Amino acid sequence: MAEKDILLILDILAGEYGEGAYPGRSSDGTRPDWERDPFRILIATMLSQRTRDDNTRKAADNLFAVFSTPEEIATADPEEVAALIAPAGFPRQKSEAIVGCCRILVERFDSKVPESTEDLVSLPLVGRKTAACVRSYAFGIPAVCVDTHVHRIANLIGLVSTKDPAVTETELMGSTPEHRWSDINRFLVRHGQEVCLPRNPRCGECPISGMCDHRRI
Repeated sequence: MAEKDILLILDILAGEYGEGAYPGRSSDGTRPDWERDPFRILIATMLSQRTRDDNTRKAADNLFAVFSTPEEIATADPEEVAALIAPAGFPRQKSEAIVGCCRILVERFDSKVPESTEDLVSLPLVGRKTAACVRSYAFGIPAVCVDTHVHRIANLIGLVSTKDPAVTETELMGSTPEHRWSDINRFLVRHGQEVCLPRNPRCGECPISGMCDHRRI
């Protein structure tokens, strides 16, 4: 698909969804109060794996009400952390990763969230998707964050034809101007949550159905 079509799709979705997705955003559109806080965005993005936005928000709010810094979580009882983040699912696994992550932040990064992809993916439970989200949402660095929504919808529309999210990331980076990379996650995620559902997509309500290779109207 030509570059101008990708930009048109992003512009239409921006008009439809406003500010788009955001780590810790509730389904009613309420954003958390930790905007641009790299540490809280990192933890919220880790919590968001394999769960819904509302569950992420509950778990993050619970955790940050008790522990607010990397130092505090690094020395916390993992069982207590697990209980706090239970709404996000997989509490034991995520708790161990979050406590371990905070220990590394304290020991290796002076309690600060690193900006580089290489450093971010060295943290527990942080892959390229989470790293890209942190770079984009926390630091304002252009990044293509490919989660399940982005990978699925980009293929469904015809922006890419891939099976591997890493390849999807590379192809979208190549076909989209860098200053719009972050919009890909911001708007395709919202579109996947609101209209282009994994099951029974609402194609009749889709503002970009006319540009979708697999529209079902």
